[in-house]
Amino acid sequence: MTDKACLKTFRVRGIDNRFRLVTNRGEVEKDAESFLRAIETRGLSPCTIRAYAYDLLILYRWMNQEGRTVEELSQGDLVEFIRFQQAANASATSINRRLVVAELFYRFMTGEPMAKRGTKNASLPSPHYKGRGKDRELGLQQIKAPLYRALRVKTSRTLVEPLTSEQARLLIRSFTRYRDISFAYLMLLCGLRSREVICLCMDDVNFNEQRLHVTGKGGNERVLPLPTLLLKYLRDYLRVERPKICCTRALFTVLKGKRRGCAMTTAGLRSLFRYRRKDEKIKNANPHRLRHTFGTDMARAGVRLFILQKLMGHEDSKTTLKYINLSMADIAAEFQRAAKEIHKRYTDDK
Repeated sequence: MTDKACLKTFRVRGIDNRFRLVTNRGEVEKDAESFLRAIETRGLSPCTIRAYAYDLLILYRWMNQEGRTVEELSQGDLVEFIRFQQAANASATSINRRLVVAELFYRFMTGEPMAKRGTKNASLPSPHYKGRGKDRELGLQQIKAPLYRALRVKTSRTLVEPLTSEQARLLIRSFTRYRDISFAYLMLLCGLRSREVICLCMDDVNFNEQRLHVTGKGGNERVLPLPTLLLKYLRDYLRVERPKICCTRALFTVLKGKRRGCAMTTAGLRSLFRYRRKDEKIKNANPHRLRHTFGTDMARAGVRLFILQKLMGHEDSKTTLKYINLSMADIAAEFQRAAKEIHKRYTDDK
């Protein structure tokens, strides 16, 4: 370790847009640096590398507070790490992701899986020894090794409500630029992630064939049809608002200020929505909820699962199933329809 002091700063250094952990003295944490560079070789996206770096930051803060090093950790120590995060009101999903990063980092540093000491419940009796892979009574079946269960926190499935049509229209009306309206429609009508919108290039839009080339997570590519309404706003943006002289081939650029003509950032995109969420009627209107609304609208319209999977860029259909939840309005409408039919069975009303 380069410094036992608590890590307080975390920032991007250099022009290569790489993430590094630094101490409060400005020294780079070499072990974390090596781990993050190794992760990059797997071809993960910059957003994933950033998430790994922030998870390492939480781990390092806890280790420095407890006076521990990564080589000394065991599964039992991670129980204390869980309590540390729960005290900070971290979500179960975030805690589990950081546990994975801690285990990967330990394996990277030591070359071995993390030891299980400290997690065994002493009140439970030891299992009966049945010999070397055979049952002593029957002597036939192979006894499989017990599955390794990683230390994780139970997560609850939460219901994400899509935007109503009134909320979506109110959000669209709040934008005053063709660029910003195009942002919203790319997520609402095409289901793009915010990062995918920012990464679009000029050559990705084919106006003649009304198609859009998208590079998603892990470098996976897909081609989407473009609605006529969206094409109109994109043309207006390129004709009226996009600076004639730009220092980037990115489709969406900054329109004013010192960075005029430079590529938009994810932070800039989210700030547009953060400002509009001050309106109580659309306080839940964030970029990801627009994408969720797209998936829900497609499912309501009867789009088949495997087609919706391709449209949203999911590698696994299970992700698409988890992603789409019926709203309470859908559930109530279906319940009332079924209840009306059931009511006829048990009444004399004709």
